[in-house]
Parts: sequence; structure tokens; C-alpha cells
Amino acid sequence: MNEIIESTVLRTETQVGGAPTSYLTVEQDGPAVLLLHGTYWSRVWLPVMDRLVAAGLRPVAVDFPGFGRSGGELTLETGTVPALADWVARFASALDLSGPIAVAGHDIGGAVAQYLLVHARLEVSQLALVNSVSYDSWPVSSVARFRDPEVVAATTAGEVLAARRQAVTQALAGAATERLITDYLDPWTDARVRRSWMAMVGAADNRYTRDLLPAMRQNETPKLLIWGADDEFQKVEYAERFASEIPHTTLVRIPDAGHIPTENASGPVARALADFFTA
Repeated sequence: MNEIIESTVLRTETQVGGAPTSYLTVEQDGPAVLLLHGTYWSRVWLPVMDRLVAAGLRPVAVDFPGFGRSGGELTLETGTVPALADWVARFASALDLSGPIAVAGHDIGGAVAQYLLVHARLEVSQLALVNSVSYDSWPVSSVARFRDPEVVAATTAGEVLAARRQAVTQALAGAATERLITDYLDPWTDARVRRSWMAMVGAADNRYTRDLLPAMRQNETPKLLIWGADDEFQKVEYAERFASEIPHTTLVRIPDAGHIPTENASGPVARALADFFTA
């Protein structure tokens, strides 16, 4: 299926492991940039995609299984960072994305991107992290409670939607409008998506990013950090530490932006990404 989303950006799908996998992309040649979401969905990348296209790039923003518009469903086993990295490698193979590829990750998608780099699940040419988890910065308290199976079992659909509404509103910061909040929340009206989200956050474990640190400190791949400076979920102090400790890393702070700076400041974020990926 093909659904026109905005300008040249299309939503289309492929099959990964027998399940329909939805992603945003453009129909043009150019170096591919793989865009990974975390506890939200591919919608976080939409505001910057047209500008990446204008820079001659071919952005691909995928929905993880059970997220956004993708089929399938995550479990505690398939929702871990290593399992998601393996799944991304299979998705890239399904699209014939071979050779060096640029990767960007937001939120927990940033942990997946780091894992892909360190464990060579893909040949990553450049790594960009946008308000990503790192070190022991995650899971944040608002989702850490879902690591308790009893909490998950007792949580109603209404409670999940209320929690997601509160988190999305806070993450969007100054960009939050009722229409945009509703747009972001739409997938969570599906019980399968709610279960997948709870599986991802239930599997959240900062040992995955902590264990990557020795290899990251030796890694020479170019890295870019883009950070909404007012993020209350992933503090900019973590980005500053990362930039000081991990070689070949540049930090771009986005003032007056929260956890989803692609919405607060799409122009500056897109320019930073495009300049980095076309350098």
C-alpha cells in the first residue's frame, strides 16, 4: 500500500519475518538514512524528512513491530535492544540496503542504533542520536514501573492512553497542540500496540548502553548528537558527557526544545542532520 503523508514522503510497507512492516520514505535515489524511533513511532521523524530529501538523501523511518502502522507484536524477548537491532538488520535486508548506511536513533531507538554500530549488525557509516538514551539514563521513572508484570497486568487501556498523553504532551513541549497530541497517540488506541509498547518498556535495561561504552570509546565512526536542551526525560547533561568521552562526536544543542526536537525545531534539526550525513 502507498499512502501520501506529506509532500514527497510516502508511507509504504514491506514484509519482515512474515509480518507487514510500515515505514516512511521517498521515491528517489540517494544515500539511505535509516531513522529509528523509540517509545513513540516513525511520526517523530516526519517533520525533518522533506529537508533530508532536499539534501539528496533517502530517509527511511521504520515502525518497529507492533508500533505505529506496522503489524506484529513485541514481547519482552523481542523488545530488547539486541533483538530490535537484529530486526532492523533484517528490515534493511528486506529493502536491499547494503553497504555503509547512515543511522539515526531517537530515544530507545538510539540504543538500538548504538548496538547496530558496535556489534556490526549493519555497516554503519555515520551515527546520529537525537535525545537518545545513554549510560544509565533509562528507563525513566514514568515507564520503569512497567517492568513489573503485576503492574502491566493491572493497567487498563485507559491508563496506558492517559500515561502516553501525559508523556507526549511533555515531550512535545511548546509544539504541543491537541491535534498533534491526538496524532501521536493514535496508534495506542490499538490493544496490540499498547501491548507492544509495554513490552518495549518492560524490556528496557540500561545495561545495554552501559555494556557498549568500552567499544564506543574506541569507535572512530563519526557521531552527531542533537539534543532538545529542555528535555526532562533525557537530560542534556548525558549528551555532554557522551560528547566528552566518546571520540569523533559533535553535540548540537537545540534551545527551547524538549524530548522531540524534530517537532519544536524541525529546521535546525534537519539542517544539522543533513549537513552531517552529506559531509
